[in-house]
Amino acid sequence: MEPVARPVRDPQPLLDRTIGEWGGHDDLWLFGYGSLIWRPDFDFTERRAARVHGWHRALKMWSRVNRGTVQHPGLVFGLLSGGSCQGMVFRVPAADGLETLGRLWLREMPTGVYDPRWLDCVTPGGRVRALAFTLSRRSPNFTGELSDARYRQIFQSAIGRYGTSIDYARQTLIELQRHAIHDRALARLVRLAEDELSALADCSAATGSLYMNGGQAAAPASGSEPAASDRSESDTFQEKP
Repeated sequence: MEPVARPVRDPQPLLDRTIGEWGGHDDLWLFGYGSLIWRPDFDFTERRAARVHGWHRALKMWSRVNRGTVQHPGLVFGLLSGGSCQGMVFRVPAADGLETLGRLWLREMPTGVYDPRWLDCVTPGGRVRALAFTLSRRSPNFTGELSDARYRQIFQSAIGRYGTSIDYARQTLIELQRHAIHDRALARLVRLAEDELSALADCSAATGSLYMNGGQAAAPASGSEPAASDRSESDTFQEKP
């Protein structure tokens, strides 16, 4: 049984600490490694590809609202210690920093699940110190190690307010590739999910064909392939928002 969704800690002291560490005088840099890359939801004056050392992107954080439910948790990215991670840094003018942090906290930190950290980021234009949302392995939202079979089960069953985990992972992969950033681990998970969804679609099509023909598989017309039935979300996902 997965742990239920609940506040981890009060996010306000973390915001106050982060603002104090930033100081408010310099431009604010933010490091994105997941949905911030393709949906930042804030204004910025500059964006660069960046790498952080000592941390890596991992699809190992439970999502029980945006990409899943309490009954069928989905997955989102966390930044875990170890390795390195390529993502994007965004530059926000100092005058807009407080407002941007406030909006970002509402989006990323409503339950205080992340550990905000200032990380050194290597970019083509030099090093910058950027705020990143990291995930502790002690967090109740950390999944621990997941087998391929468990990933397939989650990809098949979980859907939340903003859609599915595979759509989230696929969109991140597409945006990374658009910026010439390659993540082999993420690409493998997306292939794993797409293979699973393709197999389910084939199974659904075969079942529909048997049903329409009284339990007997219909032979294709000479010189033609059997038509595949359309697949709805309910063929793959057990719940819809």
